[in-house]
Amino acid sequence: MTIAIDVHLPADQAAAMERDVREGLARTPKELSPKYFYDERGSQLFEAITELEEYYPTRRERQILVERGAEIVAAAGNPATLIELGSGSASKTRHLLDAMRDAGTLRTYVPVDISEEITRETAAALVEEYPGLDVHGLVCDFEAHLERTPTTSEAGPRLIAFLGGTIGNLYPDERAAFLGRIAGLLDPDDHLLLGTDLVKDVARLELAYDDPAGVTAEFNKNVLSVLNRELGGDFDLDAFSHVARFDARHEWIDIGLRALAAQEVHLDALDLTVHFEEGEVMRTEISTKFTRPRLEESYAGTGLKMADWFTDPGEDYALSLAKPA
Repeated sequence: MTIAIDVHLPADQAAAMERDVREGLARTPKELSPKYFYDERGSQLFEAITELEEYYPTRRERQILVERGAEIVAAAGNPATLIELGSGSASKTRHLLDAMRDAGTLRTYVPVDISEEITRETAAALVEEYPGLDVHGLVCDFEAHLERTPTTSEAGPRLIAFLGGTIGNLYPDERAAFLGRIAGLLDPDDHLLLGTDLVKDVARLELAYDDPAGVTAEFNKNVLSVLNRELGGDFDLDAFSHVARFDARHEWIDIGLRALAAQEVHLDALDLTVHFEEGEVMRTEISTKFTRPRLEESYAGTGLKMADWFTDPGEDYALSLAKPA
């Protein structure tokens, strides 16, 4: 049983945020990265969202892991190492760890997350729960530092898990590039386990991202509070409304903030004044929905191919296994 935590955060995270926000606000339409949703308040709100009746993805993904975890692990060749991108508290991942333990192959868990505090807490908890487990945590922005994940395992095959439907937040070209980078990490016996939400009734999709209680709207607007605090902004949260609509052409939920009146916002840290027209929508996130053929198409050309497919009984959500092509 060992714990090792490597920290690879940039020395100046503020500069990275300033660059991202400046570039996003210069686009047409204006856009903010969803990574800035998750300050302490944003993380609390997202946890509340996952408990909403309307928001099914978290429940469905967990259901698949609970009911089919042993199948997934067997189909992945009974891996010895589990690498999880965006691990957080590893609440869902424990079902995979359980299945690997029960198969007698579990050796190493590699949580990859941007929060050092959560990564250390998770590592300490897991070595108590799984005697003999080695935890090698990586504190980093996994999009920027993906290649820092362990590249080989003498103990046996590895499984990289990217859960939560986060792959759907990337545009198609970004998604292909990211999957290609994952493919570059995999040995012939390794696999990727990818969580994806599936195309379904439009009303149900939109309701999942625009709940009647307004929790999702508060979560979305919280990104403006982050900019106000971190960049000296003067966004008036009440001057924007939450928007979440299904774009049938791209098959994604388009999430944004609509300016309720013409206004100017100043960001002191950027020495920047931004004008919004009345009704102008600033995009804050996309959430792509998939079908099996579309996901197979997404893997094509990235160095990966689909090896297996697991859904809940209602086929709301899917976990797919991919392996080197």
